[in-house]
Amino acid sequence: MTSNTDGEHHQTKKLRFKTVSSVQQSLSDISGDKSTKDVKCKDGDKSASLFAFLHVELTRGYLLEHDEERFSARREKVYSFIKIPQELEKFMAYGFFQCADSLLFVYTFLPLRFLIAFWSFFNRLFRRCFGLYSHPNKSILKPAETCDVLKGFILVICSILMCYIDTNMMYHLVKSQSVMKLYIFYNMLEVGDRLFSAFGQDTIDALFWTATEPRDRRREHLGVIPHLLFAMTYVFLHSLLVLFQATTLNVAFNSNNKSLLIIMMSNNFVELKGSVFKKFDKNNLFQVSCSDVRERLHLSVLLFIVVLQTMKEYMWKEERFWILAPDCILVLTFEVIIDWVKHAFITRFNEIPYGVYREYTVSLAYDVAQTRQKYAFSDHSDLVARRMGFIPLPLGVVITRVLVHAVKVDGLAAILLVFIAYLSLISVRVLVSIVILGKACDLIAQHQTDKNDNIHPTPKKEAKDLYSRDTPTPHKSPEVEVAPHKSPAQLQYLVLEDAIMTEPLVDASVGAAALFSNSAIDLNGVCYLNDKMNAQIKQESGDYLDTEIVS
Repeated sequence: MTSNTDGEHHQTKKLRFKTVSSVQQSLSDISGDKSTKDVKCKDGDKSASLFAFLHVELTRGYLLEHDEERFSARREKVYSFIKIPQELEKFMAYGFFQCADSLLFVYTFLPLRFLIAFWSFFNRLFRRCFGLYSHPNKSILKPAETCDVLKGFILVICSILMCYIDTNMMYHLVKSQSVMKLYIFYNMLEVGDRLFSAFGQDTIDALFWTATEPRDRRREHLGVIPHLLFAMTYVFLHSLLVLFQATTLNVAFNSNNKSLLIIMMSNNFVELKGSVFKKFDKNNLFQVSCSDVRERLHLSVLLFIVVLQTMKEYMWKEERFWILAPDCILVLTFEVIIDWVKHAFITRFNEIPYGVYREYTVSLAYDVAQTRQKYAFSDHSDLVARRMGFIPLPLGVVITRVLVHAVKVDGLAAILLVFIAYLSLISVRVLVSIVILGKACDLIAQHQTDKNDNIHPTPKKEAKDLYSRDTPTPHKSPEVEVAPHKSPAQLQYLVLEDAIMTEPLVDASVGAAALFSNSAIDLNGVCYLNDKMNAQIKQESGDYLDTEIVS
C-alpha cells in the first residue's frame, strides 16, 4: 500500500509464467532435433516414441564453451591438486631444517654456552667478593646465561638417569607382546608424545621465567627449585616415552615377519581419514602443517636410533645396514606420500589455494628474524617449539643415551675421533643456520616488496593491469631491481634490528604474540578462499502468462 498527495493507489505485482509453446520451443532448442516437435503435452497424450528418444540420446552434442567459467575453474583445481606436493615440500624442507637446527644446537653450542655461563658466574662472583664488579646490585648471571645453565643442567641430569634404563629388558618386554597389543601400544605412545610436547614447553618456559623474573616484584610462584624438579621430571618421562617408541620400531624392523611394520605404516591411513574430511581454515591448516614437519623429523630421529641400536647388536656389520636401509626408506617414503595426499585433499575440499604454503614459509622466516636479534625475545629453539610443537631436550637425552651405549670411547684415538665429530657437527649446524637465515632474508625482502607493491602500485604496473591483462609483458618493479644490490648485512640490519625496534616488522597479530601462539601468522592481503562465482542468468524471451496481484 502506497500513499501520495493525490490519494491512495493500489500497487499491482505481476507473476509471469511460461506458456506451453515456449516450453516446447526450449525443448526443441536443447535437443536440436525436429523430433521434439512431436512432443504433445495435452491431456493424456504420451511423449515421443522410444526410437526418437534413443536417437536424441545418441546424437545430441555438447557445447562446453557455454559454461567456460565453471570448466576452467575445474581445470585450475586439478592443476592446484598437482602443485600441492611441490609447495608443501618447500614449506616442509624449511621447517625441517629449522627443527634440525634446534636439535643440533643442543649438541653444539649449548655445551659451549653452558661452560661460558659457568665461567662468567665464578668470574663475576670472584670480582664481587673483592669489590671489582661494576654492577653489585644486579644478578650475577644474565637471563640468557641462566637459561643456558638450566638447559644444560636438565640435559646432563636426565641423560645420567636414562643410562640406568635397561634397553635390552625393554626390547624383550616389547617383543613378547602380540602384534595387536604392540599396535595399540604404539598408538598410545604417539598420542602421549603429542600431549607431552604440548604441555612440555609451558613447563620449561615457566622454569625460565621463574629463574629470570626481576626480584623486585611480589612473589607469585612456587620457587625455582620446584619448577626445576618439575621440568626435570617432564623431560625424563618424555625421554622414556621416546625410547619406548624407538624400541617398538626396533622390534618391528627386526622381527621375522613384517606384519607389525605393515600395521604401523597403515596407521597413517587412520590419520588420513581423521584429517581429510574435516573442516579447515588457513590457521588450522598451518597448525597441521607444522605438526607434520615436527612428526617427520621425529620419525627420522627414531629411525636413526633404531639403526644405531641394531648395528650395535650386530657388531657394526655392513651387511645388516643394507638389510635395514630399505625398510627405513620405505617408512619415510610412505610418510611423505601420506602427507602429500592429506594436504592435497584438505586444500581441495576446503577451497584453499596452494599459495598458502608460501605464506606459511614466510611466517617461519619472520620467526627466524626475531630470534636473530641481539636481544631476542627467546631462544630460537623455543620459537620452533611453539610453532611446531618440537622440543629438542627429550630427543637430545635419548640420542645421548643411545650414543653412550653404542659407541665406546677407549684411548686417545677414540677421543680424537669424538672431537672431530664434534667439530663436524658444529660445521653442519653453522651451515644450516646460514642457509636458514639467508632464505629468511630473501623471503622477508620479497614479502615486503609484494606488500609495498600492493599498497603503492607503480604506474607501470597500473598500465599493465589496465591495458595488458591478456598479454602481460615481463617487467621488474623498482624494489626488485634494487634488492639484489643490498648486502646481506645491510638487509639483516634493516629487517632484524631497526625494523623491529622502531616499527614492528610484522603486524600486531604476528609480533610478540607470535612468540606465544602457534596459530598467529602474518597472512594479510592474501585471499585463501576462492571468490564465489557470479553466475550470469540470462532472461529468456518468450510468451508469458501475466497474473496481477493487488495489494
